[in-house]
Amino acid sequence: MNVRRVIRFYLNGELCEVAPGSPTQTVLQYLREDRKLIGTKEGCGEGDCGACTITEAVLRPNGQVHFQAVNSCIRFLPTLDGKAIWTVEGLEQNGALHPVQQAMVDYHGSQCGFCTPGFIMSMYTMYQNGKRRPVREEVLDALSGNLCRCTGYRPIIDAACNMGKYDPVSVEHEQLRKQLQGLRERSEGMLAFEAAGKAYFAPTTADELAELFHRHPDAVVLAGGTDVGLWVTKQLKDLPVVIYLGDVHELDYIDSRDGYLHIGAAVSLNAGYEAITGQYPEVRELWKRFASTPIRNSGTLVGNLANGSPIGDTAPLLIAVGSTVVLRKGSRRRELPLEDLYLDYRKQDREPGELVESVKVPLRDPHCLVASYKLSKRVDQDISAVCSAYAIKLDGNKIASVRIAHGGMAATSRRAYQAEQALLGREWSEATVAAAMQALDEDYKPMTDMRASDEYRRTSARNLLYRFYLESIGQANVRIAV
Repeated sequence: MNVRRVIRFYLNGELCEVAPGSPTQTVLQYLREDRKLIGTKEGCGEGDCGACTITEAVLRPNGQVHFQAVNSCIRFLPTLDGKAIWTVEGLEQNGALHPVQQAMVDYHGSQCGFCTPGFIMSMYTMYQNGKRRPVREEVLDALSGNLCRCTGYRPIIDAACNMGKYDPVSVEHEQLRKQLQGLRERSEGMLAFEAAGKAYFAPTTADELAELFHRHPDAVVLAGGTDVGLWVTKQLKDLPVVIYLGDVHELDYIDSRDGYLHIGAAVSLNAGYEAITGQYPEVRELWKRFASTPIRNSGTLVGNLANGSPIGDTAPLLIAVGSTVVLRKGSRRRELPLEDLYLDYRKQDREPGELVESVKVPLRDPHCLVASYKLSKRVDQDISAVCSAYAIKLDGNKIASVRIAHGGMAATSRRAYQAEQALLGREWSEATVAAAMQALDEDYKPMTDMRASDEYRRTSARNLLYRFYLESIGQANVRIAV
């Protein structure tokens, strides 16, 4: 097996070869401390404020270049291997501002300026992806991970909507594709090194990944780093062994076969949710309210499931529609209903060295009623107080099957078995739903924390079920008392 100890990537068009001083050095630390590129700012250090946003380009398995905005504060430097990134310093050409920068000047999108580089890089990503005259909704989605305390956002949104009116700057996608392809060809073999008393492995095949985790069962399996990054930046944890799966291209797949969407462990949250909403368009709002665009670009769908957080928004939906996970330990694979993966808070039905390799999401049954709702204090970029999901099949007006799941109501994402039994086989009616609403109190004993009280959670869970019923019969505008 070929092993490499130096990472190669492009930074603002310059080829960089770096021997990382630590597997958990962040990209932000490297940019500011090692390269003195201080335009990229540190605000929150946890991927919330967007001041550290950079643009990343990756070569997809299909050979196409994909641009995405990512948070540099929680990305580990070794994960840049084989990629290209840009910071705000790399946008000017021959002393002239890039159209994105000029738009921010002309539309007065900057005041104190601290957040400005992050906004510019999110806009630059849109520009690179061909969205030079985006509509307002596209802008709001792209900027969902950038916070500003000065402008009130209107001038920034105006700048983003009008950046296409300036003389265009050519985007040499083909040249970049060749550069990234060259990196891939020069970088055969697995990246593996030890530094600062820690070990880092980046296998390139699923077999290597499984074998490494089997050999190092206490290792941290790193995907997008949107949670693991905080272990380092906020909890100051030492991670003795890190196994990065982002270079296992055979796990970056979405297939439709045998009645399921098969989503591999390396598929991003954005790509995964896009495929899921193709089957279940009712959950598009949940997708767009999940964290922010940069977080969804870095994080993976399977990683969100494997994390097992009781307030993760993906698990309730996929439990409700009947998804299963494929677990792998060494050469052995087994399948498990997603709801059976979670045993208790941070406890899963996984053996040491066993990883979640993929998830199987059932293709849409046209006779199934599906919905998912997220309650949080903010619309964008907030953690749920309650996240509910429903999948009900009717035979005439009788409930033939029902699956209900919630996040934020227990130590894990969990099905509401008592409420399901109150519905199963009965008429889909207000009286039946009222009985199921009361049965929810038998399913969950939620806690009170800073996001919501137990009473709020119980009341909300009841009323969200009622909302689902009203929407299903075409009375979505009926006022619901909370």
